[in-house]
Amino acid sequence: MFQSIKEIVWMLFSSRHSTCGSRKLPDGISSWDVSPSNLVGLASAINTNCREPFRECLSQMMQQQQQEEKQHDQVVCIIYDFLMHFAETVANQMSLPSIIFRTSNAAAMLALCNLPRLKAEGFNCLQDSTSNELVPGLHPLRFKDLPTASMGNLENLLQLVAVVCNIRTSSAIILNTVDCLEYSSLRQLQEHYSVPLFTLGPLHKMALAKPINLVIKDDNTCIEWLEKKAPNSVIYVSLGSIARMDQNELTEMAWGLANSDQPFLWVIRPGLGGGSDAHLPEGFQELTGNRGCIVKWAPQKDVLAHPAVGGFWSHCGWNSALESISEGVPMICKPYFVDQTVNARYLTREWGIGIELDEVVQRTNVAKAIRRLLVEEEGSRMRQKVIALKDQIKDCIKDGGSSYNSLNKLVQFISSF
Repeated sequence: MFQSIKEIVWMLFSSRHSTCGSRKLPDGISSWDVSPSNLVGLASAINTNCREPFRECLSQMMQQQQQEEKQHDQVVCIIYDFLMHFAETVANQMSLPSIIFRTSNAAAMLALCNLPRLKAEGFNCLQDSTSNELVPGLHPLRFKDLPTASMGNLENLLQLVAVVCNIRTSSAIILNTVDCLEYSSLRQLQEHYSVPLFTLGPLHKMALAKPINLVIKDDNTCIEWLEKKAPNSVIYVSLGSIARMDQNELTEMAWGLANSDQPFLWVIRPGLGGGSDAHLPEGFQELTGNRGCIVKWAPQKDVLAHPAVGGFWSHCGWNSALESISEGVPMICKPYFVDQTVNARYLTREWGIGIELDEVVQRTNVAKAIRRLLVEEEGSRMRQKVIALKDQIKDCIKDGGSSYNSLNKLVQFISSF
């Protein structure tokens, strides 16, 4: 059983890339500029370009296994990322069962699948994308929290939704989430779909596989810097691998960090400032000195686990949110697009462990938010709440917990094919 679990977790981690065995599939998107406005076209291109190469590769792999009589290495199921539905098409052609893997949470999936309903009820989700009005049937989301931000044409988005929310012939759905965080959303999702749901989160805590290598290497010198800081005193700032900002927003961030008078670890990756490297305002580094540490990329899980880190200013990608909650670190939420707005709303409103930053970044509000989280009583209350959630997650992934049991049920489910 242990070996089976290990193999399944490895499949999950591999599913985020266009691969077949150890071979990379030609996706034809190397020259694409990945941004929210072209995600619909990007997903369409991947599915068109990868379908036939994947079918050929999978066919060769299965033939080789039959020739070598490797009974224990037979392909019995395809687990695929929900955006890469070409894998389901190929699996169906080759009479193989398939399972969908959702890297986002249940609430974001519900919001996405409800967009057609909202349109039918007369709501213009793009036009209403700045509205604070609550969305009917999707409490606690406001229209501004729906995963439509910066997505461009609504009709194109709805076409994508029609594809990714349709499970077609897939036998089950795997979600990187935890029952203790999303019981209500998972119950609604189960009512929407007739197939089993397997909650295996947080995968970064469950996984026995090696991490994915990124183009940008971790700068571990920041850990040495953290060693010299007091407990819960540092704000960690990282906006993920895709989000971009203009020079004015970056300048306001910088002066907000400086004016907070709190230690900060700031990840400024190449491309964060658009097509060019970000430029820090004149005099910023001289003013902040050793109070700040700036790196191109950080070992995030190690950073969040460090006792010196008292808060995380994040884009609210689901992986980052889970990593922060799992280490008991409250957050400052500045979402940019897709599911990040949904995550931010749950972090701030539903779970009460995050501070919502205004859409327009201003240095005064930045400094105030950091001090609220690190210095004031409000931040202490949030830290107590997130530590309680951290403990619940620990219970979920240990022997007998919901995620542990769900993973064993998944193994049994696949073994039945």
